[in-house]
Amino acid sequence: MHPARAFHEADPAVLASRVAERGFAVIVGTGEGRPVVAHAPVLLDEGRLRFHLSAANPLGKALQGSGWGLAVITGADTYVSPDWYELPDQVPTWNYLSVEIEGPVRALERRAATALLEDLSARYEADLAPKPPWTRAKLDPAKFETLLSGIVAFEMTVERLEGITKLSQNKPPEAVQRVARYLVDIPDAGASVIAAHMLRPRASE
Repeated sequence: MHPARAFHEADPAVLASRVAERGFAVIVGTGEGRPVVAHAPVLLDEGRLRFHLSAANPLGKALQGSGWGLAVITGADTYVSPDWYELPDQVPTWNYLSVEIEGPVRALERRAATALLEDLSARYEADLAPKPPWTRAKLDPAKFETLLSGIVAFEMTVERLEGITKLSQNKPPEAVQRVARYLVDIPDAGASVIAAHMLRPRASE
């Protein structure tokens, strides 16, 4: 986490929205005294974070051994040139949005793992409408059972949900507006998203 409190985001609704929008996390555990990391799609609901890993992934063993995990979701980000502030004695920086989720982790049994897979596909197939959604019914049942045996699903009970909203809010409002206008002209999706957030009233994200 960035140490500056001005950038800390604690609004659960804002953080949950970021997780839902991005849907992909870096999952971190500890095994044999070392960090173990993997990437995974995630679902956050009702105080729990669900995800799955390949059964061969070392992170699965680490999570089951320690019973604790950390998930990091990185949102939009962009470089900020000090020239854009049009203020003296500025330095380069990076604006970004992020979420950290931490808590105890447990492996899920097959029925709950199946529910997770169905929930994940339903969530992201919905974004592809009007395409007819893919469902498990399109897969041979025996094939599905084989594939299910190749993964381990997990549920994290959320004990810490925090994030960073770093949008130059430690600068004068007029300087923030200038930076946002420069970012709008950059042909980069991250810059455009950050600019849109910076142009919103400071009381909201």
